[in-house]
Amino acid sequence: MKHALEMGIALLVSAIIGGAALAQEGDARAGLTLAQDTCAACHAIRRGQQSTNASAPAFDKIANVPGMTAIALQASLQTSHRSMPNLILSTEDRRNVAAYILSLKAN
Repeated sequence: MKHALEMGIALLVSAIIGGAALAQEGDARAGLTLAQDTCAACHAIRRGQQSTNASAPAFDKIANVPGMTAIALQASLQTSHRSMPNLILSTEDRRNVAAYILSLKAN
C-alpha cells in the first residue's frame, strides 16, 4: 500500500510539473504572425535580415544570446525599454512571440 501511495504521489507531481511546462510553451506560427504585425517595423523578425532600426536587435540574434529561454523572453516582453514602445501583450501573445524567437535559435 505504501508503495502504491508513493507511486501515486510521484505520478501526480510529474503531471503537475509537466502540465506547467506545457502551459509555458507557445505557438511559434502565431508568434510569427504577431511579430509581422507588431514588431517588424523595427526588428528583423526573420533569420538573416537586418533590423530597420539599429537599436532593435534582430530576432535571430536575440534567440542566440547564450542562456536565452522562453521565460527570459516573456519577462523581457513585460518590461519597459527606453528605446522600445510600451507594448502590452497578453500572456498568450508573449508565449507565442517567445516561441517564435526561440525557433530561430541556431542548432
